[in-house]
Amino acid sequence: MKYLLATLFLTLFSFTNILTAQDNTPVQFSFQAVRTSDTTAIVTVKTIIGKGLQLFGVQKQNADDVFVSALNQDTTKSNSRFIIDSVQSFGVNQSVKPAGAEQNSLVYSDSAGFKYFLKIGKDTVKIKGSFDWLGIRGDEFPSGSEMVSVTIPSADTAASDATAAGDESLWNIFLICLVTGLLAIITPCVFPLIPVTVSFFLKRSKSRAEGIRNALWYSFSIVLIYTVPTLILTLIFGDTILYTISTHPVSNLLFFAFFIVFAISFFGAFELTLPNSWANKADQQAGKGGLLGIFFMALTLVIVSFSCTGPLVGTLLGQTSTQGVSIAPIIGMMGFGLGLAIPFSLFAFFPSMLQSLPKSGGWLNAVKVTFGFIELALALKFLSNVDLTYHWGLLNRDVFLVLWIVIFGLMGLYLIGKLKFSHDSELKFISVPRLFFAIAAFSFTVYMIPGLWGAPLKLLSGFIPPSTTQEFNLDDLKYKIGNNTVMVSTNDTNAAKPPMKYADKLKVPFGLVAYFDLEEGMAAAKALNKPVMLDFTGHTCANCRKMEEQVWKDPAVLKRIKENFVLISLYVDEYNIELPESEHYKDKNGNMITNVGQKNLDYEITKFGFNAQPLYMFLDLEGNPLSDIKYGYVPNVQKFVDHLDAMKAAFDKKK
Repeated sequence: MKYLLATLFLTLFSFTNILTAQDNTPVQFSFQAVRTSDTTAIVTVKTIIGKGLQLFGVQKQNADDVFVSALNQDTTKSNSRFIIDSVQSFGVNQSVKPAGAEQNSLVYSDSAGFKYFLKIGKDTVKIKGSFDWLGIRGDEFPSGSEMVSVTIPSADTAASDATAAGDESLWNIFLICLVTGLLAIITPCVFPLIPVTVSFFLKRSKSRAEGIRNALWYSFSIVLIYTVPTLILTLIFGDTILYTISTHPVSNLLFFAFFIVFAISFFGAFELTLPNSWANKADQQAGKGGLLGIFFMALTLVIVSFSCTGPLVGTLLGQTSTQGVSIAPIIGMMGFGLGLAIPFSLFAFFPSMLQSLPKSGGWLNAVKVTFGFIELALALKFLSNVDLTYHWGLLNRDVFLVLWIVIFGLMGLYLIGKLKFSHDSELKFISVPRLFFAIAAFSFTVYMIPGLWGAPLKLLSGFIPPSTTQEFNLDDLKYKIGNNTVMVSTNDTNAAKPPMKYADKLKVPFGLVAYFDLEEGMAAAKALNKPVMLDFTGHTCANCRKMEEQVWKDPAVLKRIKENFVLISLYVDEYNIELPESEHYKDKNGNMITNVGQKNLDYEITKFGFNAQPLYMFLDLEGNPLSDIKYGYVPNVQKFVDHLDAMKAAFDKKK
């Protein structure tokens, strides 16, 4: 007991000392660095100043002013050298006259920040040195030195950020499609074929090695069947063909009808299959044997399983194509085919695993019906894309949420046996997996309910219509009643003409003011003498909505966009607004550009060599990029804040 009390006393004593030490620290520092171009960078020094202390600024009021703080570099390190081009200070300050001084000096209370605009080389630079600070407290002048050590990546590294983000996005697409392919295995059209197909290979082959080889070729053939058609379409019609198909309202309307039919089929109203003649011809070729015969066996599987895998493939093609990256659908179909094929090879390697497979039965029909509810929900997503593009206003956010709440609520009732279809077998009890799926369905239903009153529902950003379409939105009231601190000043509003072109049809969230025409936005930027933030977006762009909900909505980001930039949002899938005939033109491939969406997409490709959304580029008043960094989907608030600050600083330097 004595040892316990002694230990407790020492712990409390140490904790008290730590708190006292923190209180006795007059100034707390944080340092950040960001490259703005090949030869420039910004180092930001942020300070939290202790009570009763005032910190002297870093800018001299005159040549003889000695009451200043300063950033000093370590000149002994060759890769840490930099030249301070200019300094900006921010924070609440006041002018004081220290004892013995002839002139006043600037001091800061509570907090202060200093931005150092540096000239550096293209290589990686490690900023090392010290921030020597000076303060005043009554008649005392406390001082200290804080070590500085930050790294600025090379120009090549900064420029490749978009490429790295793109590679990460492709990897994510591959993994999602791979998992979807694995899930397709448990559909009623595929699952019963696994033991039959694997047993056929092993029994038909002269040796186990030959059986494994045939199973591997069978799996590879499945991957080819899903990947090659996508590749051929891209090669014949160009990089943007699948993107155009997936975002065009007519295509989305067809997808909506397609998914509704599949959902009704999954509910048991009728059986939907491809023509039997296709499967028969493929099966005849499969009977010839050899590698070609095995390929046609794989083709037979794809055709026979179409009623179950077709909706999954359609969904994946639609979502991956809207990423704007031409190779994304190819990567996605490769992942799906691989996911579907892996079990056939796996069971060929380990045939004993076939014994552990659950037997086919009523649970497969339950899986099919559950997929039917999901297909019905996805159908509404495609209809929403059409509604947003044509500006019908039929499927606003609140209406959409009501329908999804009902659909997933009914799915939960089905899973617990309270809702039955004519072809369902009797459910004597609920299995544990089924119970957990029911809990997930009901939880998802309850999660969506607050969205009817404007709750952000960040997990669904990009899948449900944007908040600008909601009729009653409590979350949006703070932006409409002017009760926030980031409203655009009256002077700015009077200095430029308000948005006119397309403003009756296109909107941006959070009380932001945006232009939807490049020329009109550039004219406003010149009038306000502010840099341009180009926002390449789209009605069907899921990642655009995620960036808005998860990054733009942050007060620090929102304040900077409103106060420091002229926002120009260019919708690349706005096919419903036709250009005047005098503005029609042909792009570099000879395609006629006739509407706003085509014009904006062509501008993004020709000006920046990019075909993905979102893309945020920043321009000066002449329309030239302030940076080569192609900033895309990076849901990190601090990174976006740093990038906005860097772009504002780059613009200020050009003045």
